[in-house]
Amino acid sequence: MNRLDYPALLNANELIRKISDTTYWLCITRTVQESKLFPVPSYMLLSYLNAFYRWPTMLRKAEAVMPAEAFGDRARETSLKLNTVNTAWCIPAFYMLGRELLMTMGLLKAEDAAEDVAYVMDFTRRFNLAYHRNDAHLTNKDFGDRSQLLPERTLQVFEADLFEVTEGDRLHSAATQLISQLSQYAFLVHCECRIGIHNSGPYDFGTRDGHKRQLLVRDFTDLAEGDFPWMDGIATDLPFNNLSIPVVLKNTNFNLVDDWASFESEPQYATANVVAVGLYTSDALTEGYLPVGMGSADELAQTMERYREILRQATADLWKRIAGWSREQMIDAGALVYYSVPKEFAHLAGIYDPADWFTLDPRAARFKPMLNDEYGRDALGEMVGLMSYPSQAASEYVMARTSNGARHMMSGVPYSVLGGGDYRPTMGPSLPGTSSLPAKTGAYTTSRGRLSLADYNAAAAAFTPKLNTAPWRWLDEEWLKYHHREPQADALYGLSQQQSRTLRGKGAALKRADLDALRDGKP
Repeated sequence: MNRLDYPALLNANELIRKISDTTYWLCITRTVQESKLFPVPSYMLLSYLNAFYRWPTMLRKAEAVMPAEAFGDRARETSLKLNTVNTAWCIPAFYMLGRELLMTMGLLKAEDAAEDVAYVMDFTRRFNLAYHRNDAHLTNKDFGDRSQLLPERTLQVFEADLFEVTEGDRLHSAATQLISQLSQYAFLVHCECRIGIHNSGPYDFGTRDGHKRQLLVRDFTDLAEGDFPWMDGIATDLPFNNLSIPVVLKNTNFNLVDDWASFESEPQYATANVVAVGLYTSDALTEGYLPVGMGSADELAQTMERYREILRQATADLWKRIAGWSREQMIDAGALVYYSVPKEFAHLAGIYDPADWFTLDPRAARFKPMLNDEYGRDALGEMVGLMSYPSQAASEYVMARTSNGARHMMSGVPYSVLGGGDYRPTMGPSLPGTSSLPAKTGAYTTSRGRLSLADYNAAAAAFTPKLNTAPWRWLDEEWLKYHHREPQADALYGLSQQQSRTLRGKGAALKRADLDALRDGKP
């Protein structure tokens, strides 16, 4: 969408206000983002500026290969970094916060870049609607802070194949310890931010042994040698770059899974209530989720224990590397972690270029000298907490959502642009960038092994999962209600069941009672 008209601008401003309101709520109800090592507020501001100057170019480049809604369909069937926080929220929020910062500095008028703003919001809307197709909402907030992305056919495979655990047994301990190690490690890989950790759900997993159950899917991304230049030579023994751990808890109600992929539950998440676990991977080259070490409970426990040891060593190796960085390198790395959240679009399209995603546009980099710790802390706090920027002021009659104040975190585009006038419709193309970090030289860890960039791009460009091709792409849950006994429905479910230990070839007519019988070894 490059044409700016009234409907396009109405849609853009509606999404801007929705993301603005949601972001304020997230900021005041979540922990402060800070670190004793990284200058987090400063690198966040730099990432917003880089996003503003570069993302319109990068998104248009990706859409030249595949439309936003097709990316949403791909992301919905797997656990990629194209998820609730990294794409559905980060793209509109980071982009608009970069714009807000430039506006309050007096370097940008509200009318400027109107076509870019409308395009980024339109891309976000189309991606989000496709990504959230199964729950039919635009954001988690719209769904009462739920994130039910997966179709029944995938959830049935999880329910049938996950291994039962009890507190203190080998697999329970292995899963608990791996999740803890992954959380710590992913946080460090991503320069002490939560971008590499995602949670989705909850899903109703019925009642077993008198206990109500719910599923939460826990995803960890960019774990091995891959896109991040600082990961060259790190975790090279880990065979996969992304890991997903479906976790079933008893007597635990997840009452919130928000647009930052944070969760809350009643009672509080407790490892003692974990009753079933599994391990999967997915990336730009997989047909949905691939089971990892899922042949038996013992095999899975052994796999989790081995991965935990690999990650423990990788954590130590990465700490040593980061300890030698200058402050500028820490700012660059953190800013590029935030800025690169949509990079999976380029991977799926087979056009990934490190220069696009791990360098700073000179228009953004010029601000680095002013981003000391004090300025970063205060400028970020005033923008997303106090909302004290002049550009954020509204009429004194306004009562904003959540705050009830006469301020909005993110400013809309004036409709006056539709009548012409003197403004710049776009910021123009991305400019060649720079980075103080060493250049990427290592391989890319994928589900097909460690590949060169050329081989990874070629493989991705040549691959489309069957579930994302006709007719399977259009056979949704509403269609299934009326056609579940047809051969085509069995074939659809067969695509999700082909890697299942329990359900391979079982088709579309299964109910939970059937899963219980199959899991218990009954025909």
